Amino acid sequence: MDEFGSHGDVRVKTLDETDRKCPACGGVMDFSPLTGGLKCPYCEYEQEIPAAALADTGAPAAAEEQDFASAEETGNCNWGVEKKSVICKSCGAESVYDVLQVASECPYCGSNQVMDAACKKTLAPGGVCIFKIDARRAGANFKSWLNGKWFCPGEAKKKAKPDAFHGVYLPYWTFDADAVSQYSGEYGRYKTRKVKDRTERYMEWLPTSGVHREFINDELISGIDPNRQDMLIFSLAEPFDTEDNLVYKPEYVAGFAAERYSVGLRDAWEKAKGFIAKKLRRSISDKIVRENRAAASRVHKIVTDYSNIKYKYLLLPVWVSTFKYKNKLYRFVVNGQTGKVGGKAPISAWRVAIAVILALLAAGVIYWVIQQV
Repeated sequence: MDEFGSHGDVRVKTLDETDRKCPACGGVMDFSPLTGGLKCPYCEYEQEIPAAALADTGAPAAAEEQDFASAEETGNCNWGVEKKSVICKSCGAESVYDVLQVASECPYCGSNQVMDAACKKTLAPGGVCIFKIDARRAGANFKSWLNGKWFCPGEAKKKAKPDAFHGVYLPYWTFDADAVSQYSGEYGRYKTRKVKDRTERYMEWLPTSGVHREFINDELISGIDPNRQDMLIFSLAEPFDTEDNLVYKPEYVAGFAAERYSVGLRDAWEKAKGFIAKKLRRSISDKIVRENRAAASRVHKIVTDYSNIKYKYLLLPVWVSTFKYKNKLYRFVVNGQTGKVGGKAPISAWRVAIAVILALLAAGVIYWVIQQV
Protein backbone atom coordinates (compact mmCIF):
# COMPACT_ATOMS: atom_id res chain seq x y z
CA MET A 1 0.00 0.00 0.00
CA ASP A 2 1.39 3.39 -0.97
CA GLU A 3 2.12 6.31 1.34
CA PHE A 4 0.31 9.56 0.77
CA GLY A 5 2.22 12.77 0.17
CA SER A 6 1.31 16.30 1.21
CA HIS A 7 -1.23 18.41 -0.66
CA GLY A 8 1.48 21.04 -0.84
CA ASP A 9 3.10 18.91 -3.49
CA VAL A 10 0.47 18.31 -6.15
CA ARG A 11 1.96 15.01 -7.25
CA VAL A 12 0.97 12.62 -4.50
CA LYS A 13 0.41 8.89 -4.45
CA THR A 14 -3.08 7.49 -4.03
CA LEU A 15 -4.33 4.13 -2.88
CA ASP A 16 -4.83 1.49 -5.54
CA GLU A 17 -8.37 0.79 -4.28
CA THR A 18 -9.70 4.23 -5.19
CA ASP A 19 -7.36 5.42 -7.95
CA ARG A 20 -8.02 9.05 -7.03
CA LYS A 21 -4.85 10.30 -8.68
CA CYS A 22 -5.62 12.87 -11.35
CA PRO A 23 -4.45 11.47 -14.71
CA ALA A 24 -3.80 15.01 -15.95
CA CYS A 25 -1.60 16.50 -13.21
CA GLY A 26 -1.11 13.79 -10.58
CA GLY A 27 -3.05 15.62 -7.85
CA VAL A 28 -5.59 13.98 -5.57
CA MET A 29 -9.19 14.35 -6.75
CA ASP A 30 -12.15 15.03 -4.46
CA PHE A 31 -15.85 14.29 -4.82
CA SER A 32 -17.76 17.09 -6.58
CA PRO A 33 -21.41 17.70 -5.54
CA LEU A 34 -22.01 19.56 -8.81
CA THR A 35 -21.14 16.63 -11.07
CA GLY A 36 -21.48 13.63 -8.79
CA GLY A 37 -18.00 12.57 -9.86
CA LEU A 38 -14.39 13.22 -8.92
CA LYS A 39 -12.74 16.57 -9.65
CA CYS A 40 -9.15 17.68 -9.34
CA PRO A 41 -8.87 20.90 -7.28
CA TYR A 42 -5.62 21.78 -9.07
CA CYS A 43 -6.32 21.43 -12.79
CA GLU A 44 -10.13 20.88 -12.59
CA TYR A 45 -9.96 17.57 -14.45
CA GLU A 46 -13.22 15.64 -13.93
CA GLN A 47 -13.85 11.93 -13.83
CA GLU A 48 -17.04 9.90 -13.45
CA ILE A 49 -17.53 7.42 -10.62
CA PRO A 50 -18.71 4.08 -12.05
CA ALA A 51 -22.20 3.47 -10.66
CA ALA A 52 -23.16 0.03 -9.43
CA ALA A 53 -26.01 -1.31 -11.52
CA LEU A 54 -27.97 -4.49 -10.91
CA ALA A 55 -28.10 -5.35 -14.58
CA ASP A 56 -24.37 -4.89 -15.13
CA THR A 57 -22.67 -6.13 -11.98
CA GLY A 58 -25.29 -7.85 -9.89
CA ALA A 59 -24.54 -5.33 -7.12
CA PRO A 60 -27.27 -3.07 -5.71
CA ALA A 61 -27.26 0.61 -6.59
CA ALA A 62 -28.56 1.65 -3.17
CA ALA A 63 -27.77 0.49 0.34
CA GLU A 64 -29.39 -2.81 1.22
CA GLU A 65 -31.31 -3.45 4.42
CA GLN A 66 -29.25 -5.57 6.82
CA ASP A 67 -30.65 -8.12 9.23
CA PHE A 68 -30.58 -6.71 12.76
CA ALA A 69 -30.50 -10.08 14.55
CA SER A 70 -27.26 -11.17 12.90
CA ALA A 71 -25.61 -7.74 12.70
CA GLU A 72 -22.90 -8.47 15.24
CA GLU A 73 -21.76 -11.54 13.32
CA THR A 74 -21.92 -10.06 9.81
CA GLY A 75 -21.17 -6.37 10.32
CA ASN A 76 -18.81 -4.98 7.68
CA CYS A 77 -15.86 -2.97 8.99
CA ASN A 78 -14.12 -2.32 5.66
CA TRP A 79 -14.25 1.34 4.60
CA GLY A 80 -12.62 0.49 1.25
CA VAL A 81 -9.52 2.60 1.85
CA GLU A 82 -7.10 3.08 4.70
CA LYS A 83 -8.59 5.46 7.24
CA LYS A 84 -7.38 7.43 10.22
CA SER A 85 -9.37 8.64 13.20
CA VAL A 86 -8.98 12.20 14.47
CA ILE A 87 -10.41 13.40 17.76
CA CYS A 88 -11.01 17.02 18.80
CA LYS A 89 -9.81 17.75 22.33
CA SER A 90 -12.12 20.76 22.50
CA CYS A 91 -15.58 19.38 21.62
CA GLY A 92 -14.86 15.63 21.62
CA ALA A 93 -15.95 14.96 18.03
CA GLU A 94 -14.27 11.96 16.45
CA SER A 95 -13.97 12.05 12.66
CA VAL A 96 -12.74 9.57 10.09
CA TYR A 97 -10.55 10.77 7.24
CA ASP A 98 -8.67 9.21 4.37
CA VAL A 99 -5.05 8.76 5.38
CA LEU A 100 -4.02 11.38 2.83
CA GLN A 101 -6.07 14.16 4.42
CA VAL A 102 -4.51 16.60 6.85
CA ALA A 103 -6.90 17.55 9.67
CA SER A 104 -5.68 20.91 10.91
CA GLU A 105 -8.92 21.94 12.62
CA CYS A 106 -12.17 20.45 13.83
CA PRO A 107 -14.99 20.92 11.28
CA TYR A 108 -17.54 21.18 14.09
CA CYS A 109 -16.12 23.77 16.47
CA GLY A 110 -13.20 25.24 14.54
CA SER A 111 -10.66 24.27 17.21
CA ASN A 112 -7.13 23.37 16.12
CA GLN A 113 -6.77 21.03 19.10
CA VAL A 114 -7.04 17.90 16.98
CA MET A 115 -4.98 14.77 17.36
CA ASP A 116 -4.80 11.34 15.81
CA ALA A 117 -6.65 8.67 17.76
CA ALA A 118 -6.29 4.92 17.72
CA CYS A 119 -8.60 3.50 15.06
CA LYS A 120 -11.48 1.41 16.38
CA LYS A 121 -13.19 -1.47 14.67
CA THR A 122 -16.58 -0.05 13.75
CA LEU A 123 -19.10 -0.91 11.07
CA ALA A 124 -18.41 0.63 7.70
CA PRO A 125 -21.34 2.54 6.16
CA GLY A 126 -23.64 0.63 3.87
CA GLY A 127 -24.74 3.68 1.92
CA VAL A 128 -24.12 7.36 1.31
CA CYS A 129 -26.57 10.16 0.64
CA ILE A 130 -24.17 12.20 -1.45
CA PHE A 131 -23.80 15.97 -1.41
CA LYS A 132 -26.15 17.56 -3.94
CA ILE A 133 -25.08 21.17 -3.28
CA ASP A 134 -21.55 22.51 -3.12
CA ALA A 135 -19.91 24.82 -0.59
CA ARG A 136 -20.68 27.93 -2.66
CA ARG A 137 -24.41 27.23 -2.73
CA ALA A 138 -24.37 26.31 0.98
CA GLY A 139 -22.71 29.65 1.73
CA ALA A 140 -25.22 31.54 -0.41
CA ASN A 141 -28.15 29.86 1.36
CA PHE A 142 -26.60 30.67 4.72
CA LYS A 143 -26.03 34.32 3.80
CA SER A 144 -29.63 34.70 2.65
CA TRP A 145 -30.88 33.01 5.83
CA LEU A 146 -28.73 35.20 8.10
CA ASN A 147 -29.71 38.41 6.32
CA GLY A 148 -33.32 37.55 7.09
CA LYS A 149 -32.60 37.54 10.82
CA TRP A 150 -33.58 41.10 11.73
CA PHE A 151 -32.47 40.76 15.37
CA CYS A 152 -28.98 39.62 14.36
CA PRO A 153 -26.36 42.41 14.74
CA GLY A 154 -24.83 43.73 11.52
CA GLU A 155 -21.33 43.16 12.91
CA ALA A 156 -22.12 39.49 13.49
CA LYS A 157 -23.40 39.14 9.92
CA LYS A 158 -20.06 40.42 8.66
CA LYS A 159 -18.09 37.96 10.80
CA ALA A 160 -20.16 34.95 9.71
CA LYS A 161 -18.39 34.19 6.45
CA PRO A 162 -20.38 32.09 4.01
CA ASP A 163 -17.18 30.68 2.46
CA ALA A 164 -16.10 29.00 5.71
CA PHE A 165 -18.22 25.85 5.43
CA HIS A 166 -16.71 22.37 5.77
CA GLY A 167 -18.37 19.32 4.28
CA VAL A 168 -18.99 16.51 6.75
CA TYR A 169 -20.78 13.18 6.51
CA LEU A 170 -22.75 12.40 9.67
CA PRO A 171 -23.53 8.83 10.81
CA TYR A 172 -27.16 7.78 10.96
CA TRP A 173 -28.99 4.51 11.44
CA THR A 174 -32.31 3.72 9.79
CA PHE A 175 -34.61 0.94 10.95
CA ASP A 176 -37.42 -0.99 9.28
CA ALA A 177 -39.67 -3.35 11.21
CA ASP A 178 -43.07 -5.01 11.29
CA ALA A 179 -44.84 -3.79 14.44
CA VAL A 180 -47.83 -5.62 15.93
CA SER A 181 -49.42 -3.80 18.88
CA GLN A 182 -52.04 -5.07 21.33
CA TYR A 183 -53.85 -2.06 22.77
CA SER A 184 -56.63 -1.07 25.13
CA GLY A 185 -58.25 2.28 25.64
CA GLU A 186 -61.47 4.25 25.34
CA TYR A 187 -63.33 6.22 22.73
CA GLY A 188 -65.58 9.18 23.40
CA ARG A 189 -68.82 10.30 21.80
CA TYR A 190 -70.73 13.49 22.53
CA LYS A 191 -74.18 13.07 24.02
CA THR A 192 -76.76 15.35 25.59
CA ARG A 193 -78.74 15.09 28.79
CA LYS A 194 -81.24 17.13 30.74
CA VAL A 195 -79.92 18.85 33.84
CA LYS A 196 -82.76 20.61 35.62
CA ASP A 197 -84.10 23.14 33.11
CA ARG A 198 -81.26 23.02 30.58
CA THR A 199 -79.66 20.61 28.12
CA GLU A 200 -76.07 19.66 28.81
CA ARG A 201 -73.56 18.25 26.32
CA TYR A 202 -71.12 15.66 27.67
CA MET A 203 -68.61 13.05 26.52
CA GLU A 204 -69.47 9.40 27.01
CA TRP A 205 -66.40 7.13 27.22
CA LEU A 206 -66.64 3.48 26.14
CA PRO A 207 -63.94 0.80 26.44
CA THR A 208 -62.18 -0.63 23.41
CA SER A 209 -59.24 -2.89 22.56
CA GLY A 210 -57.69 -4.42 19.50
CA VAL A 211 -54.64 -5.16 17.40
CA HIS A 212 -52.77 -2.62 15.28
CA ARG A 213 -50.28 -3.62 12.58
CA GLU A 214 -47.90 -1.11 11.05
CA PHE A 215 -44.75 -1.27 8.92
CA ILE A 216 -42.02 1.03 10.17
CA ASN A 217 -39.92 2.40 7.34
CA ASP A 218 -36.57 4.18 7.71
CA GLU A 219 -36.88 5.36 11.30
CA LEU A 220 -33.92 7.74 11.45
CA ILE A 221 -31.57 7.78 14.46
CA SER A 222 -28.42 9.86 14.75
CA GLY A 223 -25.21 8.00 15.51
CA ILE A 224 -23.80 11.01 17.38
CA ASP A 225 -23.55 11.09 21.17
CA PRO A 226 -26.74 12.89 22.34
CA ASN A 227 -24.79 14.52 25.19
CA ARG A 228 -22.50 16.38 22.83
CA GLN A 229 -23.03 20.14 22.84
CA ASP A 230 -23.44 20.43 19.07
CA MET A 231 -25.85 17.49 18.77
CA LEU A 232 -28.97 19.70 18.62
CA ILE A 233 -27.57 21.83 15.80
CA PHE A 234 -27.35 18.80 13.49
CA SER A 235 -31.02 17.99 14.00
CA LEU A 236 -31.84 21.41 12.50
CA ALA A 237 -30.56 20.14 9.16
CA GLU A 238 -33.16 17.36 9.06
CA PRO A 239 -35.06 15.92 7.30
CA PHE A 240 -32.97 13.94 4.84
CA ASP A 241 -34.19 11.82 1.95
CA THR A 242 -32.72 8.52 3.11
CA GLU A 243 -34.22 6.66 0.15
CA ASP A 244 -31.97 8.70 -2.14
CA ASN A 245 -28.75 6.89 -1.28
CA LEU A 246 -26.00 5.04 -3.08
CA VAL A 247 -24.06 1.97 -2.02
CA TYR A 248 -21.04 3.19 -0.10
CA LYS A 249 -17.95 3.83 -2.18
CA PRO A 250 -14.87 5.58 -0.81
CA GLU A 251 -14.96 7.94 -3.79
CA TYR A 252 -18.22 9.47 -2.56
CA VAL A 253 -16.60 10.72 0.65
CA ALA A 254 -13.34 11.77 -0.99
CA GLY A 255 -12.27 15.16 0.33
CA PHE A 256 -14.83 15.17 3.17
CA ALA A 257 -14.63 14.25 6.84
CA ALA A 258 -16.89 11.43 8.05
CA GLU A 259 -18.02 11.42 11.66
CA ARG A 260 -17.50 8.08 13.41
CA TYR A 261 -20.66 6.89 15.15
CA SER A 262 -20.62 6.87 18.93
CA VAL A 263 -24.15 5.47 19.32
CA GLY A 264 -23.89 1.80 18.38
CA LEU A 265 -26.45 -0.29 16.54
CA ARG A 266 -28.09 -1.84 19.62
CA ASP A 267 -28.36 1.47 21.48
CA ALA A 268 -29.70 3.13 18.34
CA TRP A 269 -32.46 0.53 18.07
CA GLU A 270 -33.47 1.09 21.70
CA LYS A 271 -33.68 4.81 20.98
CA ALA A 272 -35.64 4.16 17.79
CA LYS A 273 -38.24 2.14 19.69
CA GLY A 274 -38.94 5.20 21.82
CA PHE A 275 -39.75 7.32 18.74
CA ILE A 276 -41.67 4.47 17.12
CA ALA A 277 -43.78 4.02 20.26
CA LYS A 278 -44.93 7.66 20.04
CA LYS A 279 -45.87 7.21 16.37
CA LEU A 280 -47.75 3.99 17.13
CA ARG A 281 -49.68 5.71 19.92
CA ARG A 282 -50.80 8.42 17.49
CA SER A 283 -51.73 5.83 14.86
CA ILE A 284 -53.73 3.77 17.35
CA SER A 285 -55.47 6.85 18.69
CA ASP A 286 -56.51 7.83 15.17
CA LYS A 287 -57.60 4.26 14.45
CA ILE A 288 -59.86 4.15 17.51
CA VAL A 289 -61.55 7.41 16.49
CA ARG A 290 -61.93 6.31 12.89
CA GLU A 291 -63.26 2.80 13.53
CA ASN A 292 -65.73 3.90 16.21
CA ARG A 293 -66.73 7.16 14.53
CA ALA A 294 -65.82 8.82 17.77
CA ALA A 295 -64.96 12.39 18.69
CA ALA A 296 -61.95 11.52 20.82
CA SER A 297 -59.90 8.62 22.15
CA ARG A 298 -57.71 7.69 25.10
CA VAL A 299 -55.06 4.99 24.80
CA HIS A 300 -54.24 3.30 28.10
CA LYS A 301 -51.93 0.42 27.25
CA ILE A 302 -49.87 -0.67 24.25
CA VAL A 303 -47.74 -3.82 24.02
CA THR A 304 -45.75 -4.03 20.79
CA ASP A 305 -43.84 -6.93 19.26
CA TYR A 306 -41.29 -6.20 16.52
CA SER A 307 -40.26 -8.65 13.84
CA ASN A 308 -38.25 -8.65 10.62
CA ILE A 309 -36.06 -5.82 11.94
CA LYS A 310 -33.70 -4.39 9.33
CA TYR A 311 -31.20 -1.58 9.48
CA LYS A 312 -29.00 0.58 7.31
CA TYR A 313 -25.94 2.53 8.35
CA LEU A 314 -25.86 5.68 6.22
CA LEU A 315 -23.64 8.72 5.92
CA LEU A 316 -25.70 11.90 5.49
CA PRO A 317 -24.23 15.17 4.14
CA VAL A 318 -24.04 18.50 5.97
CA TRP A 319 -22.04 21.66 5.56
CA VAL A 320 -20.81 22.97 8.91
CA SER A 321 -19.53 26.42 9.85
CA THR A 322 -18.60 28.13 13.12
CA PHE A 323 -17.71 31.69 14.10
CA LYS A 324 -17.12 33.61 17.29
CA TYR A 325 -18.97 36.77 18.22
CA LYS A 326 -18.30 38.50 21.55
CA ASN A 327 -16.42 35.43 22.83
CA LYS A 328 -19.33 33.11 22.12
CA LEU A 329 -19.17 30.31 19.56
CA TYR A 330 -22.02 29.97 17.05
CA ARG A 331 -22.54 26.92 14.85
CA PHE A 332 -24.48 26.63 11.62
CA VAL A 333 -25.38 23.72 9.37
CA VAL A 334 -26.67 23.41 5.84
CA ASN A 335 -28.32 20.20 4.62
CA GLY A 336 -26.09 18.85 1.85
CA GLN A 337 -29.09 17.41 -0.02
CA THR A 338 -31.67 20.19 0.23
CA GLY A 339 -29.77 23.33 1.24
CA LYS A 340 -31.87 23.83 4.38
CA VAL A 341 -30.07 26.10 6.89
CA GLY A 342 -30.11 25.63 10.65
CA GLY A 343 -28.49 27.41 13.55
CA LYS A 344 -28.91 30.02 16.24
CA ALA A 345 -27.86 33.53 15.24
CA PRO A 346 -26.65 36.16 17.72
CA ILE A 347 -29.33 38.55 18.94
CA SER A 348 -28.91 42.29 19.33
CA ALA A 349 -30.42 43.54 22.60
CA TRP A 350 -31.04 47.03 21.24
CA ARG A 351 -32.81 45.68 18.16
CA VAL A 352 -35.09 43.63 20.39
CA ALA A 353 -35.71 46.73 22.52
CA ILE A 354 -36.62 48.78 19.44
CA ALA A 355 -39.04 46.06 18.31
CA VAL A 356 -40.69 45.99 21.75
CA ILE A 357 -41.01 49.80 21.78
CA LEU A 358 -42.52 49.83 18.29
CA ALA A 359 -44.96 47.08 19.27
CA LEU A 360 -46.03 49.02 22.36
CA LEU A 361 -46.46 52.20 20.31
CA ALA A 362 -48.54 50.32 17.76
CA ALA A 363 -50.67 48.82 20.51
CA GLY A 364 -51.11 52.29 22.03
CA VAL A 365 -52.21 53.77 18.71
CA ILE A 366 -54.71 50.98 18.15
CA TYR A 367 -56.09 51.44 21.67
CA TRP A 368 -56.42 55.22 21.11
CA VAL A 369 -58.26 54.69 17.80
CA ILE A 370 -60.68 52.24 19.46
CA GLN A 371 -61.38 54.76 22.24
CA GLN A 372 -62.23 57.42 19.67
CA VAL A 373 -64.81 55.28 17.91
